[in-house]
Amino acid sequence: MAAGMSLEDDRDAHRGAPALEARDVRVTIGDKTILHAADLTLEAGRLVAVVGPNGAGKSTLARAVAGMQKTAAGAIRWMGEDLGRLRGRRLALTRAFVPQRARVPDGVTVTEAVRIGRSPHLKPLQRPTGRDHDAVASAIERAGVTQFAERKLTTLSGGELQRVQIAVALAQEAPVLMADEPTSHLDLGATVSVAKLLRGLADEGLAVMLVAHDLSLAAAVADTVVVMSEGRTVAAGPPLEALSAERLEHVWGVDASVQAAGDHTALHVAWLGGDRPPTNS
Repeated sequence: MAAGMSLEDDRDAHRGAPALEARDVRVTIGDKTILHAADLTLEAGRLVAVVGPNGAGKSTLARAVAGMQKTAAGAIRWMGEDLGRLRGRRLALTRAFVPQRARVPDGVTVTEAVRIGRSPHLKPLQRPTGRDHDAVASAIERAGVTQFAERKLTTLSGGELQRVQIAVALAQEAPVLMADEPTSHLDLGATVSVAKLLRGLADEGLAVMLVAHDLSLAAAVADTVVVMSEGRTVAAGPPLEALSAERLEHVWGVDASVQAAGDHTALHVAWLGGDRPPTNS
């Protein structure tokens, strides 16, 4: 960013570029290559779901593009700008990251936790302004956690806590929200609630990246599904194309299909294969 250029000016200079563009990303940890050649594109107002078997590299890709994991090769650009030029506050104002398992400190209320999301907007020792208080209140409302805003985090259910983590991210007011398997430990009702929230945030104009195991959920809420396998991106496209029966067989090794009817999406799996003996009626 040129001297004297604000963050907003910098974003204006790259207007029209994807919110995130990653090409041929490689990550090596120790002597093991986790990502070999991973690609990802994310646009404002779109929800991209990254799926794949265990060990495919989904979470590693999310952490790499978020600047939380060192890469060995590849190009990562946020709003047209190389990730290597984004540090600290500038990176936090570009993307908000919701981890799989956030730390839940004792004695902290929901409102106090969400205030932490405003940290990138505050200089050292600076007191929150009215604008900061408004942003926190807005984040709490958008995430649907107003009714327990003064409760301690340790009293919340898994679904409630996940919504609070999303509220913390929203308080950053970054144009991109990344969620790493936010529904992996939730029951059906909480999963649907979080999925609707993320879909709604994309509809409001945020660029949303969702790492998920649940293929039916990914197909239901995503505009684009990115399929990872053995550290590589093997497909990216509309959900029913990316999750074709042939690809489910090739990547997951199962006889299955993702089907959609209206606003309902289902994953149909041949759980026992074709050799199951008939049952007596």
